Amino acid sequence: MTPASIHPTAVIDPSAVIGSGTTIGAYSVIGPGVTLGEGCVAHNHVSIAGHAKIGKGNEFYPFCSIGQRSQDLKYKEEPTYLEIGDHNSFREFVTVNRGTAPGSITRIGNHGTFLAYAHVAHDCTVGNHVIFSNNGTLGGHVLVGDHAVIGGLSGVHQFCRIGEHAIIGGCTKIVQDVPPFMIADGNPAEIRGVNMVGLERRGFSSDAIRELREAYKIIYRSNKNTAQSLEQLRDQFAKSETIGTLISFITSSDRGIVR
Repeated sequence: MTPASIHPTAVIDPSAVIGSGTTIGAYSVIGPGVTLGEGCVAHNHVSIAGHAKIGKGNEFYPFCSIGQRSQDLKYKEEPTYLEIGDHNSFREFVTVNRGTAPGSITRIGNHGTFLAYAHVAHDCTVGNHVIFSNNGTLGGHVLVGDHAVIGGLSGVHQFCRIGEHAIIGGCTKIVQDVPPFMIADGNPAEIRGVNMVGLERRGFSSDAIRELREAYKIIYRSNKNTAQSLEQLRDQFAKSETIGTLISFITSSDRGIVR
């Protein structure tokens, strides 16, 4: 096993666990309660605080601040946690906070790309293969599905959900749930259509994309209300797994969906 490579100016708490093959650069600080998996890279001036459990193959660029305390004013120094999966990239000045309530967890999945100044707030759950463009920010308790894209300079209100394979345009304000497979853009946000380019790139069939385009027309371009639209979707696409995912997301929404 390859030993970790730690720059002599880095500060590593004795209780931190550093995986084999991990590189920690100049002036980085790894605090107590941090577990940093195998093959990670923390470039210079990276700060990682605990309690944080971080998987393998993650890369942290200069001036990242990972696992710091919640910015929620209710937080009173209770033990809270951060869990990050494998093979994520956190570019310069990205911030990720731990949870707020005692024992609560902020979670990030695998293969995510978080560009400069992106922010993941307390108690968020972020899926796999996500992309956060520069200054894409989440409020607390936000859920982001797999393969979602958060546009640059966009903000997501606390307790909102971003569905899988959805994309949010730049400078967009999100205050309700964005259904999966859709494009949300504007301030305030509106659903503009189906994320066709993203779905094609990820191997969705032409039939599945056609069904989603028809579902979009029923939900957003007909005179039906949401309940009526969902009823039609259930009847018309009873055997479609993709439309079933869309229906389940909408029916479970507490904040309502972006119109």
